[in-house]
Amino acid sequence: LADGAAAAMVRRPPKGVAPDAPLLTVDDTLVGLTALGQAARARTAATVIAVTGSVGKTGTKEALRIALAGQGNTAATRGNLNNEIGVPLSLARMAQDCAFGVFELGMRRPGEIGPLARLVRPNVGVVTTIESVHSEFFDTIADIADAKAEIFSGMAGGAAVLNRDNVYFPWLAEAAATAGVARIIGFGAHPEATARLIDCALRPASSQVTAVIEGRTVTYRLLMAGRHWVMNSLAVLAAVDAAGADVAAAAAALAHLTPLKGRGQRHRVLMAGGSIEVLDEAYNASPASMRAAIAVLATARPSLAGRRIAVLGDMLELGEDSGRFHQALAGPLEENGIDLVFTAGPDMARLADALPKATRGGSAATSEELAPLVLAAVRPGDVVTVKGSLGSRTGCIVKAFLEAGNG
Repeated sequence: LADGAAAAMVRRPPKGVAPDAPLLTVDDTLVGLTALGQAARARTAATVIAVTGSVGKTGTKEALRIALAGQGNTAATRGNLNNEIGVPLSLARMAQDCAFGVFELGMRRPGEIGPLARLVRPNVGVVTTIESVHSEFFDTIADIADAKAEIFSGMAGGAAVLNRDNVYFPWLAEAAATAGVARIIGFGAHPEATARLIDCALRPASSQVTAVIEGRTVTYRLLMAGRHWVMNSLAVLAAVDAAGADVAAAAAALAHLTPLKGRGQRHRVLMAGGSIEVLDEAYNASPASMRAAIAVLATARPSLAGRRIAVLGDMLELGEDSGRFHQALAGPLEENGIDLVFTAGPDMARLADALPKATRGGSAATSEELAPLVLAAVRPGDVVTVKGSLGSRTGCIVKAFLEAGNG
């Protein structure tokens, strides 16, 4: 209230608040917040796009926001407020006169997407891909696909934008059709994809893309490295087209998309004798996103006698197969020519044991303990990717680099 809030929704008056304070008293604040979201959704004629998927949700949501912002007032989820609190909060912030709304729907367990989708009631539903993420809470990847397919329960008609290259495309397409979704749009490199990749040039910090969207050829540039960003951009343009917006203008706008903190943001860190480049991928991690980050690191061009270095923290919530998932990263690291690998956490220790001795940079029980080992080992010209699940706290290693550079 002191910071200018018009009112506060409360279950009971908080201590120390003036008797005449503007309080909206409700029996349950989560129910009240949800009602605010429902009211905001009901009062707008905006075309609403919802985004879910095992990986790539936040980046795709941000790309959609940028792609549509120049074509009308666009509301979008801030950060990744994608759960039972964040989604109604994001909806409640949507102005009545918005032309577009873009909302991210997240989950950890079955049954969480459905209520969010029925709240958002998307006109277009995007599923970026299906991978083994949060597998601790699912028996099979097919169960993950079923959970993501709950997005269709909030759609009456509309269009589903699905990854045509993913093995679960037929599964999701059938679920969408059964739920009454009117159009199924596939994106990817698959020859039958409606939003189809024709060619892409992958560079260390950007990508040049040529694609066909509903029969129209578009060429555009992304200031993002990695094939995964290229594929997600196809989903974005397919959703833009399904929303009735201008695809060519959206493709041009994607040149303004830049990496987010913890999701590919790049830092040049000065040190004695030169500098190193740090790729901050520390926000989260899964087997699929780890492979993508390793592939991006492989495109880096170290200067001087620099090396490609991966600093990896545990991938969490992978269940009883966690050790196997971590060990399996040894293959992509070797295939992509990564020179040195540092690991933090008990599961990543399994990866360290699977690596050739020449590429073992060092291991520690925690990211905090690993940070000084990494800083002591790097030298001018190196390119360093830092990645791990949020709970692995690899962000502290990025922070240590930035503080060392400032010093």
